[in-house]
Amino acid sequence: MRRPIRIQNLGGAQAVILHRPHPTVQALTRQLAAIGLRVAQVWPELGAEALGADFVFFDADMGHDEQFPWSPGESPMPMIALIGSEAPGRIEWALRAGAHAQLLKPVGDNGGYSALLIARDAFDAQRALSVEIAGLRRRLDERQTVVRAVAALAAKGKTEAEAYAQLRQMAMAWRVTFEDAAARVVAGLDGGPDERQNRG
Repeated sequence: MRRPIRIQNLGGAQAVILHRPHPTVQALTRQLAAIGLRVAQVWPELGAEALGADFVFFDADMGHDEQFPWSPGESPMPMIALIGSEAPGRIEWALRAGAHAQLLKPVGDNGGYSALLIARDAFDAQRALSVEIAGLRRRLDERQTVVRAVAALAAKGKTEAEAYAQLRQMAMAWRVTFEDAAARVVAGLDGGPDERQNRG
């Protein structure tokens, strides 16, 4: 199911424009100020102060990875590429850098607001997907741990159903989740404390 689109009030947000002094910067600054954003222009790289920004606009034509204090594609805020040259290599770099939206140069009197909203939505969607993937990976790891624990208990002469029931009883006795009980059993197999020492 598609998550709802959130049109937020951007007044008071902080935008950093990573671009050499240029008429593009002046035009974009006017647009953003009219929307209510606070704007700072920096070049040739983002400093640590940019980590507190709500948006970063960056020059896709002359940009390079070393300008950012994070790894490519791992920005902590929405990124908007300022694109003048549509050379495939430059567009590929902008995408790899983590552009969530774009604004074509030369920048005129409009386009900034829609770029901000599109970038914010794409950034939020990317974050939500990352959280979901991390949760699925954690659940998969937990399931594999449960399988290992049940197999270890079953190897002591029990059926799989009996081993599963024993693991559930351990979890109740230790007052931990089923998955945590399985992790304790597996830790005992891997040279950690024996599960009997963990009884609460």
